[in-house]
Amino acid sequence: MVQVDVVDAGGVDAVCNEVRLRGRVSGEPELRALPSEVLLVSLRVVVPRPPDPQAAEEGRRPPTVDTIDVTCWPGDVQEGAVELVDGDHVEVHGALRRRFYRTPGGAQSRYEVQAAMISLLHREEHGGPCPGRA
Repeated sequence: MVQVDVVDAGGVDAVCNEVRLRGRVSGEPELRALPSEVLLVSLRVVVPRPPDPQAAEEGRRPPTVDTIDVTCWPGDVQEGAVELVDGDHVEVHGALRRRFYRTPGGAQSRYEVQAAMISLLHREEHGGPCPGRA
């Protein structure tokens, strides 16, 4: 058994749940009501994977993208998220969350990124970066 201790400079155990994604919005963001009547915006962000040179040597085709579910709870992030459109290039900052829910087949869970910030980086119809971006 291997034990790994994570300690910050002050000697206190450090924990971190930070996610940063840069990718393309796939489909239109969806506004939906949870059973608790809280409105939630969900969207998918497609992030390209770096090439896997070992895959060709092993005779397999590697995945080329990851499709990641992103949720936006009520507040400023949600208001901006509903304005996104399919194909927008975004940067998302947030945390990885595991959500539990019930289906007719029983209890289920899924991981998603709970967004704390979403920045629009590029929209194709403008033909270039968004205003204020280099």
